[in-house]
Amino acid sequence: MVNKTLIIAHRGESFDAPENTLASINLAWERGAEAVEIDIHLSKDNQVVVIHDSNTKRVGSKNKKVKHQTLAELKQLDVGLWKNIKYKNEKIPTLKEVLETIPSGKKIIIEIKSSNDILPFLKKDIQSSDLQVEQIEFISFSYSTVVETKKLFPQNNVLYLVDLDYTWYTKLISPSVEKLISKAKDVNLDGLNVWAGKLLTKEFAHKVKSADLLLYSWTVNNPQQAKILIDWGIHGITTDRAQWLKTKLE
Repeated sequence: MVNKTLIIAHRGESFDAPENTLASINLAWERGAEAVEIDIHLSKDNQVVVIHDSNTKRVGSKNKKVKHQTLAELKQLDVGLWKNIKYKNEKIPTLKEVLETIPSGKKIIIEIKSSNDILPFLKKDIQSSDLQVEQIEFISFSYSTVVETKKLFPQNNVLYLVDLDYTWYTKLISPSVEKLISKAKDVNLDGLNVWAGKLLTKEFAHKVKSADLLLYSWTVNNPQQAKILIDWGIHGITTDRAQWLKTKLE
């Protein structure tokens, strides 16, 4: 049953290694990850870089916007030391560097965090890689971004990220599952990627799957919860501890 559900390493093996770094991503591949999820932003000089936040303070100790720094400036930051001394001098990778790490038959799930200005540069990087269409998927919380991404990459899976009840506020404004399905279908999206909270029910999962859409969830670090989702037939589970979770499930 586990084999039917894609276990996705969230920002690499981010429980043990600094998120969104080559160290974290390569550790995921070394541990047999089926897929890795990363986050991308655009630098001042139009380089696609792999980092979650829009500024570098949390992981790089320098409170500057990613989009206001060149790649050379971003590469000066240490984004490993905050996690562990053994990762000192780990750098922010470019998307190109990450794409080069992906083994045959494995997937990269790219979360687009910045504005749609990144899309032409993203397309250029993807086109210059040797990866197969089925190895690259895209996700974003921005509806306009997933719409435009699907137009640019019609053959790739593109999923709409949804908070559901991630916070009390997002719970209040969360669309119904029927509305989410309609939004996805209207623009030929391939699925939904939703917060694994209380609004993600068996009925929710059934409706999405019945609409012939993929359903992924984030971020699941509890084996019991993962087992329930797998029993519901969910297609993908994003976790900070991919190898550990797979071991627990098996």
